[in-house]
Amino acid sequence: MAARVRHFFEASEGTYGYRRIHADLAAEGTECSAELVRQIMRQESLVPCQPRPFRTTTVADALAAASMPDLVERDFTADRPGVKFVGDITYIHTWQGFVYLATVIDCYSRKVVGWAIDDHMRAELVETALTNAAESTLIAPDAIWHSDRGAQYTSASFRALVASLGMRSSMGRTGVCWDNAAAESFFSALKNERVYRTVYATKAQARRDVIRYIEGFYNSRRRHSALDYRRPNEVHYSYQPLETAA
Repeated sequence: MAARVRHFFEASEGTYGYRRIHADLAAEGTECSAELVRQIMRQESLVPCQPRPFRTTTVADALAAASMPDLVERDFTADRPGVKFVGDITYIHTWQGFVYLATVIDCYSRKVVGWAIDDHMRAELVETALTNAAESTLIAPDAIWHSDRGAQYTSASFRALVASLGMRSSMGRTGVCWDNAAAESFFSALKNERVYRTVYATKAQARRDVIRYIEGFYNSRRRHSALDYRRPNEVHYSYQPLETAA
C-alpha cells in the first residue's frame, strides 16, 4: 500500500494531499480508508505543498462598477455547464519581468475553459481569455459572468464583449476574495503546485509551463475537492441533459 500511495503522490508532482490520493486509489479499485492513506503519508514523510496568503492583484474601478450586481453571492455551483463562469487575473514572476494570466472557469465542472497569457494586464488580456472560452465551450443564453471589480473587467470594451455573448455581468465586492473564491482557488492551486516551485528564466518558459499545468494536469488529471474528487474534464464532458439521459 505504501508503494501505491508514493506512486500517486509522485505522479501529482508532490501536490496531492491524502484525500486526493485516496480518491486515486479508490478509482483503481484499491480498498482503504482515507485515514490509512493519511497515516502512510505521514510515515513516508510525504508532505504536499502548502498555500500562501492571498494578495489582491487588480485595482477596482469604483465608478464603473458602482451599479454592477452580484448575481453569484458566493454560490459557485451550477446545475449544468455553460451557465455560470468566473474569471480573474494573476501575475507570474520571471527573470525577464512579470507575465499575467487571465482565466475563465466554468462553475459546473471547475474546468478552465478559457485563458490568456501576456506581458501586460490591459483589458485586452481578459477579452482574449473570454473570447477563447466562447470558442471552446458552450455559453448558454443569459449565462452569468462573475469577476472582481478590477479596471479590466469594468472597461467599456470588456462589458461590450460580455453583452455580445449574451451574458450577464456580475461582480463581487472590492477587496473581498471570498466573493470570487472559485477563481482564486484555481490560482492558489496553480501558484502552490507549480509556480512557487519553479524558477522561470524567460516569459516564454513561464507561458509554456502554465499552459502545460492547465491543459496537461489541472483540467485533465487533478482531482477537485468541490467535484467529489473527480477531474474537471471528467465532469465537464460527462454531463448529459435530463431528457437525453432519460
